[in-house]
Amino acid sequence: MEYRADQVPMNPGAYPYQGQQQVQSTVITLSPNVPPIRDHLPWSIFNFAYFNCCCLGFVALVFSVKSRDRKIVGDAEGSRQYGSTARTLNIVATVLSVLFILLIIVLAIAGVFRAAQAVHQTPNYSGYPKRWN
Repeated sequence: MEYRADQVPMNPGAYPYQGQQQVQSTVITLSPNVPPIRDHLPWSIFNFAYFNCCCLGFVALVFSVKSRDRKIVGDAEGSRQYGSTARTLNIVATVLSVLFILLIIVLAIAGVFRAAQAVHQTPNYSGYPKRWN
C-alpha cells in the first residue's frame, strides 16, 4: 500500500491545547571548568582525634570549618585559602606525629637492647637473681 502526502491528514484529531502554543525550554548554565574547593574536613577530624601534635590537628580543624563556612556563603577565594592552610597544617601534624611515633618505637627497641646488654654484662650472671644466705 502506498500513501501520497495529500491523502494522509496531518492533523487527524484535535489536541487538548490546540489553540495555545506551549513551548518548553530548558536553560543549561555551564560554569567555567574550576576544580572543586577542598576543605579537608575528614583529614582534620582524624588529625584532631589521633595526631594532635602541638595542637596542630585542632588548628587544622578550625581552618577546615572556616573553609566550609566560606564555601557555603559563596566566597570561593576565601574558602580556597582556608582550605590550603588546613591542608598545610594537616600535613605538618601528620608528619610530626608519625615521626614522634617512630622515635618512640626506636627508643623502646634501643632501650630493650640496652637493658638486655646491661643484664648480660653483670658478673656471675646465671639468669636468676642472687640469693643472700
